[in-house]
Amino acid sequence: MLMDAVDSYLEVRRAAGFELVVPEYLLRSFARFATARQQSHVHILTAIEWASQAPSMNQRFHRLSTVTRFADHVQVEDPRHELPPGGIFGRRRTRRTPFIYTPEEVGRLLRAASELKPSNSLRPHTYRTLFALLVTTGLRISEALALTFQDITDAGLIIRKTKFKKSRMVPLHESAKAGLERYLRRRERVAAFDNHIFISLRQKVLDRSGVTYTFRQILKEIDLHPGPNGRRPRIHDLRHTFACWALESCPQGREKVNQHLRALSTYMGHVKISDTYWYLEAIPQLMQSIANACESLCSGGHS
Repeated sequence: MLMDAVDSYLEVRRAAGFELVVPEYLLRSFARFATARQQSHVHILTAIEWASQAPSMNQRFHRLSTVTRFADHVQVEDPRHELPPGGIFGRRRTRRTPFIYTPEEVGRLLRAASELKPSNSLRPHTYRTLFALLVTTGLRISEALALTFQDITDAGLIIRKTKFKKSRMVPLHESAKAGLERYLRRRERVAAFDNHIFISLRQKVLDRSGVTYTFRQILKEIDLHPGPNGRRPRIHDLRHTFACWALESCPQGREKVNQHLRALSTYMGHVKISDTYWYLEAIPQLMQSIANACESLCSGGHS
């Protein structure tokens, strides 16, 4: 029983001189929450869901930190307890709420990109392919612009110049691979000063500031308004959109959810898995969807 583990933990800590009035209240609340889901151990997703019920970010941080300290203690004797990652409700850094594009909005964006001028040049194909690649792979814009012909392999894209100086392989969906191959056939007919995949009209690697400017012009053209939170869409939000779409397709089951998150974290090049878990808290409907999936599994008699 999880409540028994809480009692044991409190007894040990109090023997060391701690009063633990608030931690006791929080841990018993968490134990009841987990027990109602037929769970006898600390599970990361359950801890995040429980902590998310607090009204403020500071309270969520305090809740999850309390469970994390408890899990760190009981995990020594029972490794089935999971240790929640830090930083999900961190008070030191406030993440900007992302703008998550709908499939319809992405379609409008790509159509507008394919209509860029000059119409008989490589430019419209370059921007359509670039934006499509960002939303279907979750690449950072800097990683996409750094791609060269040598980085395109049968297994996927080799990302060499990452944000954290690490290389990784990014597999491509068949549709993304087909779209990239169509673009490459056009790109290979253009003699350029270097071998970057995405080049400008001057046949040099695209400049990030120029891409951002073009992106903003397209947003104005398609009249894409800020989201419910007032945040204007950015090019980096294509990466956030990929992550959220990937998590929304997450299979049911706690173990499968955890495996899905770990795989996504590696795929996106996150140094800390908490950077991936953040999407659960950042997108309320995503948290509810996964929580419902876990609830459905637990009601079937599994922990």
